[in-house]
Amino acid sequence: MDSETDMVRQIRSLDSDMQTLVYENYNKFISATDTIRKMKNDFRKMEDEMDRLATNMAVITDFSARISATLQDRHERITKVAAAYQELFAAQGPAGAEKLAAFAQELGGRYFALVERRLAQEQGGGDNSLLVRALDRFHRRLRAPGALLAAAGLAEAATEIVERVARERLGHHLHGLRAAFLGCLTDVRQALAAPRLAGKEGPGLAELLTNVASSILSHIKASLAAVHLFTAKEVSFSNKPYFRGEFCSQGVREGLIVGFIRSMCQTAQSFCDSPGEKGGATPPALLLLLSRLCLDYETATISYILTLTDEQFLVQDQSPVTPVSTLCAEARETARRLLTHYVKVQGLVISQMLRKSVETRDWLSTLEPRNVRAVMKRVVEDTTAIDVQVGLLYEEGVRKAQSSDSSKRTFSVYSSSRQQGRYAPSYTPSAPMDTNLLSNIQKLFSERIDVFSPVEFNKVSVLTGIIKISLKTLLECVRLRTFGRYGLQQVQVDCHFLQLYLWRFVADEELVHLLLDEVVASAALRCPDPVPMEPSVVEVICERG
Repeated sequence: MDSETDMVRQIRSLDSDMQTLVYENYNKFISATDTIRKMKNDFRKMEDEMDRLATNMAVITDFSARISATLQDRHERITKVAAAYQELFAAQGPAGAEKLAAFAQELGGRYFALVERRLAQEQGGGDNSLLVRALDRFHRRLRAPGALLAAAGLAEAATEIVERVARERLGHHLHGLRAAFLGCLTDVRQALAAPRLAGKEGPGLAELLTNVASSILSHIKASLAAVHLFTAKEVSFSNKPYFRGEFCSQGVREGLIVGFIRSMCQTAQSFCDSPGEKGGATPPALLLLLSRLCLDYETATISYILTLTDEQFLVQDQSPVTPVSTLCAEARETARRLLTHYVKVQGLVISQMLRKSVETRDWLSTLEPRNVRAVMKRVVEDTTAIDVQVGLLYEEGVRKAQSSDSSKRTFSVYSSSRQQGRYAPSYTPSAPMDTNLLSNIQKLFSERIDVFSPVEFNKVSVLTGIIKISLKTLLECVRLRTFGRYGLQQVQVDCHFLQLYLWRFVADEELVHLLLDEVVASAALRCPDPVPMEPSVVEVICERG
């Protein structure tokens, strides 16, 4: 307030100096009747004085945080000088009016340059209310100075400045929304990476999702409220065509809201890059959370936000806008890509364990199996953990009716009832195996299973995809090895253990049966002495394990 008082005092002092200057020059002009040259000289002195006044006003501007008072003073000064100039040179007729218009344009240009320089300092601020109030006063003063400044085009130039500032503020708020979203992702990463202390659980995925969604929505509402000040009825420029049409439809709705939602989807999709880029270091839980966030946007949030925007900004512009259905489809596609990538990442983690366990073992000289290998227990544990994680954000999904003996089924190289009926008699410890027939069966099974089928938005579909990738990897690794009798039996035990637990996670238990059947059959094909373990012994080992 002290700075403002001091500024007002200096402004009044400058007003007094200017009036004295005008009157002194007026007396000189009355006595100067001999030549036009003297009038031009006196006019040049007057311009020099105006330059000095403009410079002083720039210095005064730096003292005050409130730009509105400065803008008002500059406008009044131009208006007063223009009035005095018109009074002095009224006798010159049209030529004097042209000179006056050129004079006003030159001074106005200098004034606007100072104004824009000062406004540029406000672009990084977060408060729109003071800026809009200053722009309103600036626009209001230059809108009604009469025909003099209107002829010089100063009112139109002032409106253009206001529109340009409004566009810049929209860009500022869009940048702010993007930064807020990235900040939310950083918070989620930190929460997921934080160590879990005994007896003190951190926030779950559902809570993190709620926090992210509410934070983003709060920032969107705050941005809408901030830019809505430009369209308030009491603001002098709010009735201009730009603020009644293009600002609302193309600026706020399309540029700010639609632009942010698309930016959010693009940022989320960037985590689906190939391993070694962004996606390689992305926590799987973050992929899952983002997929659910985008799905929620598709089902409800986008419609709510755009309805809110249309209600606050009564769009009168007829320019085409993005339909809600189009934006929802983009969000759903983003959610699908994220969930599919989550399945691939989690399937790759389990696949790496299985691949390493097969490639680092000597299957020809292994001992007779007495236990389930530890890696198979780890696979079941990790799959169970993934099932719990996905269940926090996605619904269960639909499973096919389960057979009564799913958990009792054992692998004797061909263990499904359909295969046993046709091929088991030829496969006993004393009978050779028809490898050609077995190879054809494997090919048939392989063709029936689509490993990378589309993932649906439910837990069963996600787990089915992960298990398919994992077991298909196990199959490919087995096909590259040679097995002894006991190596084959170990594969038999491991596959039966996996079958005991994995069937309950998938949509169709027959899928697990087919893949595990194929694994055991492939091992038998690559075994010089394919003598299977008795099913009863396999069951005992797995129950003990």
